[in-house]
Amino acid sequence: MDRFEAMSMLLAVVEAGSLSAGARRLHAPLATVSRKVADLEKHLGVRLVLRSRRGLALTEEGRAFVAASRRILVELAAAERQAAGDYGALRGGLHVTAPIAFGERHLLPIALEFLKEQPEINLRLTLADRQVSLAVEHIDVALRIGYLADSALIATRVGAVRRVICSSPDYLARRGVPRKPDDLAQHDGISFQGFATAPEGRYRRDSAAFTVEPRSKLAVNTTEAAIQAALSGVGIIRVLSYQVSDHLRSGALRELLPEFAPEPLPVNVIHAPADPLPLKVRCFLDWIVPRLRAQMAE
Repeated sequence: MDRFEAMSMLLAVVEAGSLSAGARRLHAPLATVSRKVADLEKHLGVRLVLRSRRGLALTEEGRAFVAASRRILVELAAAERQAAGDYGALRGGLHVTAPIAFGERHLLPIALEFLKEQPEINLRLTLADRQVSLAVEHIDVALRIGYLADSALIATRVGAVRRVICSSPDYLARRGVPRKPDDLAQHDGISFQGFATAPEGRYRRDSAAFTVEPRSKLAVNTTEAAIQAALSGVGIIRVLSYQVSDHLRSGALRELLPEFAPEPLPVNVIHAPADPLPLKVRCFLDWIVPRLRAQMAE
């Protein structure tokens, strides 16, 4: 049994939330992923995951093993890069990930200028509205929106984004404008999944957070589909400000209840710890961090 491969598969399954979702993330047959996890449990002589209709949960032994596996895979990737001579050279491949709309709007232009300055570096930019595992997918640098879970990863904050709810003027003309969060219960909403840090339905009232949701009129699996539905007057959406900034400026969408909005979400650039940090990674971080901060400050 290839234990490193089995560890990678286990991490993908845990982070995706189920065997089937992990198999899709790995582009591997479900039977293969299930067998690898079972083989790993047999090899260790302990149950690592508990499977049910509601999803997957880690046992106490599983939590400890997943944490150790994540550290081992990060250190293995660092050792491979060091052996390949990547630590002291401004050359080779660099794998970066970010949410789709943020990556296209903010990160991509900065990254393209970086490539002009560093012609010996080849950049792979993965844009995905899901939380990509640095260890499993061999990511050098990731941009994350939202509060970070405790981990060994190194985070550098570059700004924050507002969480907004909005709808089209046509919808508001037909259904009325909500004046307080409680009014949302009488409105139609558009829900979507796929973005791990999608805004929650939590509002502020006298410094306390509370939750109100409009009735789900339409459920989709991408942010862009939800925005298009809102533009068509289907209902109210809850998104991050940069995802609809152009539509808000043009008046195609109208922000609702801004005085009740929750605190903005932090935006961080993260990477795995390494001593020393590969030169190409350090150079990329030194390039993008001040430029992202400047963009977000505007």
